[in-house]
Amino acid sequence: MNFDVFSPELLKYAKSLHPEPPLHLGTRYDRSGIFKPEPGNTIVCHVEDGSQTQRAMVAARQRYLDMPEAGQFAFTPVSSLHMTLFQGIIEYRRSRPFWPADIALDAPIDEMTEIMGERLKVFSMRDPFKVAVTKARPSGLLVDGATEADRKTMHAWRNALADLLDYRHPDHETYPFHITFAYAIERLVDEALPRWQTMLDEVAAMLHAEVPVLELRPPAFCSFGDMNHFEELLVFEFQN
Repeated sequence: MNFDVFSPELLKYAKSLHPEPPLHLGTRYDRSGIFKPEPGNTIVCHVEDGSQTQRAMVAARQRYLDMPEAGQFAFTPVSSLHMTLFQGIIEYRRSRPFWPADIALDAPIDEMTEIMGERLKVFSMRDPFKVAVTKARPSGLLVDGATEADRKTMHAWRNALADLLDYRHPDHETYPFHITFAYAIERLVDEALPRWQTMLDEVAAMLHAEVPVLELRPPAFCSFGDMNHFEELLVFEFQN
């Protein structure tokens, strides 16, 4: 098979190229597609309820669900759709530099969320930004700032949050902004790749046309017990 005709994002889900188990299988979710307890916190922008963006996302997500291989993925609920702005901490990732440098690695997650929430109360970054879909991939959507100015602003938020909370993940500079629809349970066989590439290209084109700028709520510090729900604890309203 000529893999050159497929996007790099799709090829990461090709079983023949990546026979190893998906990264989060067994910790974040099981083979039946059920999400497992994985408490932590994060900073995200939820998709606005009732918006045209949410309707377009639901339609796009349905395209994934209609694929013959949909059973090879664990789908998150529509209510959880969000863009991660800054990675928080997770119960099963207790090591530096994934954890604030001045807090013990065995601190309970609830206590960590309280500490981080207190620190974030003085967070001063309030510059607004707009977000657009860049590509579709088997797990969902890749997004970024709608303009170069927006992209710079989003990275400024990420840097300011890292400075305040005192940790930076190894992929701090390269971690892609995204909206997750699903997690792979089993990667795709080569025969499935052409139809997936077609679907992904059509989804990206549809979203570009229908929602060129996504309707997202302002960034919020959230807690979660698993990937089904992200509870907003502190919202960072944009400055006018």
